[in-house]
Amino acid sequence: MRVKREFYKSPKDLPREEFLTPGSPLCAGCGGLATLRLMHKAMGENVVVVNAAGCMTLMAVYPFTPLRSSWLYTTMGSPSAGAQGIRDALDVLREKDQLADEEDLKVLVLAGDGSTYDMGLSSTSGAIHRGLDFWYLCYDNEAYGNTGFQMSSASPFASKTSTSPRGSFQQKKDIFEIWRAQRPPYLATVSAHEPVDLAEKVHRALEIRGPKLFTGLAVCPTGWGFDPAISFEIAKLAVETGVWPLKEAFDGEVRHTYVPTRFRAVEEYLEPQRRFRHLFKPTRRDDWLAAIQTSVNEYWSNEVGDELNLVLA
Repeated sequence: MRVKREFYKSPKDLPREEFLTPGSPLCAGCGGLATLRLMHKAMGENVVVVNAAGCMTLMAVYPFTPLRSSWLYTTMGSPSAGAQGIRDALDVLREKDQLADEEDLKVLVLAGDGSTYDMGLSSTSGAIHRGLDFWYLCYDNEAYGNTGFQMSSASPFASKTSTSPRGSFQQKKDIFEIWRAQRPPYLATVSAHEPVDLAEKVHRALEIRGPKLFTGLAVCPTGWGFDPAISFEIAKLAVETGVWPLKEAFDGEVRHTYVPTRFRAVEEYLEPQRRFRHLFKPTRRDDWLAAIQTSVNEYWSNEVGDELNLVLA
């Protein structure tokens, strides 16, 4: 089941113009880079990217950049504060009639889960509270990917990182609900595997002033441990197993934009990834696998009802 699409009907409708060109030094198969590319296409050219320290910092290494838009680097803890300064400066110019409407910029924070879930959460909370007119894209690869793949509060239960070599015993923080508690006018989850869903959400947000928060699953071949050639398949499995729900919220009211008609078993998503290999070899951990599946089942049962057939027979 999909929410009816009003503007983008198929991938053929996506803008052809590219604002993120080939040639960055980021890892092959990076889901974060694919998400940014698609989001930028839907947002258009007049964008300034406020980039928190993280994997994406490597995207623009002076004097080279793949971006056709503007770019500003900040610390992990302060991208939303940086966005405030830029938005304020643009608004001052507009008030003085020194900035034409067609020259105004959309301010986009680009941050990983380390900044979003942990270090930068305070400044982001303040920006939402002040009603700052900005966009926020979190590329969530579920660990501190740029410094050795250490566990973050976005790391899912049982996932192996460099600081949780036996698998994390903690549950992933629900950043969507943390953001939603402050009732921003719009927030969404997205996936590069569903480009039309992503572009449709960006289009809806174009008409909204205030904080617009997006979080995208950034499949990570380097940290998760899989062949970059199957990045698209891993992203697809995250959606089809229900591990990564696609949803949006207008002023706090949530709707799911895609619900699989028949959910695939979660272990289909877990098994190809090295970070979950200890659940299958040398001894299969049915208890942990069952706990993960149960958690996903409970989420969807609570959200869309018990009538769904959650797992393949």
